[in-house]
Amino acid sequence: MNKIFPQGDANGSAAAGSKALPGGEGAQACVTQTNRTGFLCDDRSSCIPASSVCDGVRACAHGEDEEEALCLGGNFLEVKELEPGLAGAVPQSLPGFLVAHCGDPASWIYSDQMCDGINNCGDCSDELSPVTTCPPCGPGWWRCPSTVFRYCSCIPRSLCRDHVQHCFDWSDEYSCPGP
Repeated sequence: MNKIFPQGDANGSAAAGSKALPGGEGAQACVTQTNRTGFLCDDRSSCIPASSVCDGVRACAHGEDEEEALCLGGNFLEVKELEPGLAGAVPQSLPGFLVAHCGDPASWIYSDQMCDGINNCGDCSDELSPVTTCPPCGPGWWRCPSTVFRYCSCIPRSLCRDHVQHCFDWSDEYSCPGP
């Protein structure tokens, strides 16, 4: 079951069936089945990942995740293609719960991309302090100073013992128990 967090008026409520307006007015946050920040569709039961909003694909049954008022009239897709660490000002049309700031003030990512093990910001600020505090590496990960730009402080265990250095200290080849 999805958890719902209102993001509407000053009282924290949003009218049922309300449309998302610039600044995210009427939009509601929820927690996806993967325990990430999500966007609650108008049916009040579908919770889509934050990164699925304004991606050019209708994920909500009525398409409210791609509404023009929410997605800057189509200009959003051009900005979004500048990943990792989307450059430019945070789109004012998106509700704050969908956006996370990177260490570089000119960059941002979707909030569900924080602490996902991937270097989405390009400077690891979405995975490391002081910008964010992420939990320790999960069971499928190995903690080490990575040599791979895509990862920050953990690498997937599937990369351990593959005869390729992924950690500065070579612990992925000599200490990691493997997948």
